[in-house]
Amino acid sequence: MRFSIGVAVLSLLGGLVACGGGGGSASSQEQAAVSTAATASVPNTTPPSTCTGTCALSAVDVSQVIAQAVNEADARGLAATIAVVDRVGNVLGVFKMTGADEFVTVTTTASLGGPIVGGLESLNFIPASVAAIAKAITGAYLSTGGNAFTTRTASQIIQENFNPGERDVPSGPLFGVQFSQLPCSDFSQRDNGVALAGVGPHRSPLGLAADPGGLPLYINGIAVGGVGVMVDGIYGLDKIIGDFDLNLDELLATAATRGYAAPLEIRADRITIVGKTARFSDAQVSDLVSDVTSVRALSAIEAANDGVFVAIPGYFGGVAARAGTAFGLPASGIRPADSTVFVDANGVSLDAFVFADSANVNRYPAKSATDQPNADVLNRLTAAEVQTVINEALGVANQSRAQIRVPVGSPARVTVSVVDTDGTILGMARTRDGPVFGADVSLQKARTATFFSGSGRQDGAAPADVLRALPAPRYLAPLAEPVDLSVGLSTLVTPAPLISDYVLAAKVFLGDANALEASATPVAFSDRSGGNLSRPTYPDGPSSGPPGPFSKPPGEWSVFSVGLQSDLIYNAVIHHVGFLFGLVADVPQNCTGDTGLAETAAFTSVGSVTNLANGIQIFPGSVPIYRGDVLVGGIGVSGDGVDQDDMISFLGLHRAGQRLNTGIQNAPAAIRADRIAIPGQPARLRYVNCPQLPFINDNTTEVCNGI
Repeated sequence: MRFSIGVAVLSLLGGLVACGGGGGSASSQEQAAVSTAATASVPNTTPPSTCTGTCALSAVDVSQVIAQAVNEADARGLAATIAVVDRVGNVLGVFKMTGADEFVTVTTTASLGGPIVGGLESLNFIPASVAAIAKAITGAYLSTGGNAFTTRTASQIIQENFNPGERDVPSGPLFGVQFSQLPCSDFSQRDNGVALAGVGPHRSPLGLAADPGGLPLYINGIAVGGVGVMVDGIYGLDKIIGDFDLNLDELLATAATRGYAAPLEIRADRITIVGKTARFSDAQVSDLVSDVTSVRALSAIEAANDGVFVAIPGYFGGVAARAGTAFGLPASGIRPADSTVFVDANGVSLDAFVFADSANVNRYPAKSATDQPNADVLNRLTAAEVQTVINEALGVANQSRAQIRVPVGSPARVTVSVVDTDGTILGMARTRDGPVFGADVSLQKARTATFFSGSGRQDGAAPADVLRALPAPRYLAPLAEPVDLSVGLSTLVTPAPLISDYVLAAKVFLGDANALEASATPVAFSDRSGGNLSRPTYPDGPSSGPPGPFSKPPGEWSVFSVGLQSDLIYNAVIHHVGFLFGLVADVPQNCTGDTGLAETAAFTSVGSVTNLANGIQIFPGSVPIYRGDVLVGGIGVSGDGVDQDDMISFLGLHRAGQRLNTGIQNAPAAIRADRIAIPGQPARLRYVNCPQLPFINDNTTEVCNGI
């Protein structure tokens, strides 16, 4: 039944396109000196760039992981789809057992009743194979040598309250991160279609997953990848975490990790987040019913017609398992930086890493901007300024105590991105062993802060102009069978908001008819303040609070349909689903401006903008960059804790300004978003929130005060 439903909708998609056109090691020895603060001591451990043991999954390892999941599925009378990836998202194998469901239903309300329809919520034609890939990538991308997180961890930290189910408490610390690593991202790499794995980080077909059943993989304590399993037909999350579930996806994934499991001491349930214990997995090895001593070889499983590798366009060739790359070496796309360029003010190496292409060339070396801030080329960021901002931010990270990493006292591991006012990447770098998800996210953050701080600019379209020009999302309804294709598009497309609706909502909420317009008084928005406007209850948590103007209201909101963030990229995601079935060319590397399932010119690009090319982000960790009172760009940071991300971006920019003396600085205090008084609301927007005692072996407090 699931297969015929999918065929029905995809046949209609194909017809419309034809008629309408368009196309693990832990942290390393590291010198953490910074120009204006004391040097922090750092644990001395083996860095992945010099690993002499087994640092990557072999094809034999991939086959073993899959076979162990199949073994558990056989013992339970189940048929599953299993995906394995390396640490930078190369898909190393997708295996479909005979009889496994072709499709999954995307839903957050399966166990609670009252289905929500809108956005990706309730869609029932998403291939199970790509859901498994998204879960595997999530397990790999959230985990490092200092923390092991899973899709169950993700479920806990992205919901509207933290912990889920509690009332009148703020949202999860990574609220909104599910809409990162998107298939349309201009940062994430695409599979090269050959037998060998390529440089990453790679995209995910559905962004990051919160559905239990995605776990990281380790070899001798080295993070090497992730495994994702789909068997229960639901791609959702855990809304009730006061109990322990026997989730079938998670049980099979646990079986898959035998011999490749995360070390106990770094699992999420050994880590606290704002005083609450993180979740790792509800499944235990003792819950498994399969015999680990009698696992059939994958070749025997295939010979018995009990399963087969399947090809996934843009992700996996489908012939056989392939080996992964060793993280931190050039083949992975993340490798050590030039130690003479990434240095502190004293010339000491910051132990930075960069993103490299297949020729081992740094993809994003510091470069000068080409925009015209306030119509004056003299305001542009220079390459030297970009490099200094990145270096100072890396220095603050090296000095700072990580929030979500063990052992306690480890330095924060992050990625830093700098962009100009058009969203063009001017430079990116990272510290050693940071989580991979933070790369795409740091860029989203930098662009988001810059984009929404663009009101009142004299050098191009303001945010309101850009948003009003974008096509509306073309929501698809869940399908019933049979589908009468003769009635056309009206059976498939459901009402959806216009992007311009969010502009109007912001004007009403802020009590400012000029909000987001070129005529507006300039306002500097960080991701923390923009995030306040994107929560389903303002400012963040109180159940009696109104929805922010960029959020869906209660009853329409879900983690798959959050508001502006998801509506901006919805059409592009559906475009990519069409590509997976061979109906259209792949989605462009820009997440905005896609017409989606329009009645004419379906899946074409209208008004795509670089500032939104990989989507927006709505949890903290970015600030705009100013030269005096002129907006010139943005810095985004993502990695080991959102308060740390805030501090590293804000304090790193401040220190760079002091070091450069060229006028580069944080936004003038008078125009920061926390100065806005919102009519009828006692709480103002927040700008940044820095940890109280943030530095390793240093008692300095309130480090952001007075800046």
